[in-house]
Amino acid sequence: MKSLKNGKNILKADKAEVTNISEHGFWILLAKKEYFLPFEKYPWFKEAKISAITHVEVHHNHHLYWPDLDVDLTTEILENPQNYPLTYHD
Repeated sequence: MKSLKNGKNILKADKAEVTNISEHGFWILLAKKEYFLPFEKYPWFKEAKISAITHVEVHHNHHLYWPDLDVDLTTEILENPQNYPLTYHD
């Protein structure tokens, strides 16, 4: 008797989806978890085009990359921002 082929791993985070954008920031869904990125803390996105914000790639299931903006973030940074103080200077 032959076993059936394994199904798709639904926990794998191979796609990210920007679910909403407001004047304060945006929400991104990754592996059934939603993160809010406020423009105040992530200023690289504030003046970006919607198409640049929604064009996000996922690498290694936890690394988010916006190629049009050259911005890299990991889920560790989003989940524990207090451990990664971001500094931004004009």
